[in-house]
Amino acid sequence: MSGHPKGGLGILAGGGSLPRRIADTVRDQGRPVFVVAFEGQTDPMTVDGLPHAWMRLGATSKTLEALHAAGCGEVVMAGPMKRPSLSSLSLDLRSTAAIARAGARVFGDDGLLSLIVDEMERDGFNVVGIEELLGGYLAPLGTLGRGIPDDRALADARRGLQALKAMARADIGQAVAVQEGLVLAVEAVEGTDAMIARAGALRREGGAPVLIKGRKAGQNDRVDRPTVGPGTVAAAAAAGFAGIVVEAEQTLIVDRDAAVAAADAAGLFLHAMSFDGAQT
Repeated sequence: MSGHPKGGLGILAGGGSLPRRIADTVRDQGRPVFVVAFEGQTDPMTVDGLPHAWMRLGATSKTLEALHAAGCGEVVMAGPMKRPSLSSLSLDLRSTAAIARAGARVFGDDGLLSLIVDEMERDGFNVVGIEELLGGYLAPLGTLGRGIPDDRALADARRGLQALKAMARADIGQAVAVQEGLVLAVEAVEGTDAMIARAGALRREGGAPVLIKGRKAGQNDRVDRPTVGPGTVAAAAAAGFAGIVVEAEQTLIVDRDAAVAAADAAGLFLHAMSFDGAQT
């Protein structure tokens, strides 16, 4: 498939636009790609015109065989995945064995994805992060756009950071909504946009809520990086949020210009701060 020194790039594609963005960028650089699309997860438009195979979640052996057959040397995981229950999956023998080795770790938000990385590496693939392929997508420190968070919003961001640190210990999610110090909602299996809508329905009188999103301590940076984009901004605006705070240099912003323009149009701020407490 490939004369590239690193071989072709295999893309394990979840939802959203990132998998296709990666495929187009890498192909423009002269490197072939192969997309593993997952039933019920991947948008069919993602694989339009690309070499690909449709797989069910839990078909680990067939997925690895397809990547080898396509000549892939590196693999990237991109796009959100709707997390099913383990009992609903038709696990093959390799998946069952891997889950047995992982034990309780597999039940965490990051644990299952890290398990997939482990299996890829066992088979000789180099698993890379999205930012290694799409430079310039990580949020820079500071405010993007015209909206500026006030002191109350920054206080809510710091309160949200406390909640995220507590969530990290249990490997639960990457986002939280805070209104005047009150934690309205934390992200669980429903995903960020659904959590935003739920928080909007729970908001109290007073100042508008703030969305805080960042990576979990100890998270594998090659999988499930925190990501926001125009859709996140639209969800926050619809739910009556004041703005969005993300972790600088750790959070991916998809379609940054469009996200900033959407925030400006909605009167929201989009702000990136250090989550180690050093800079806001």
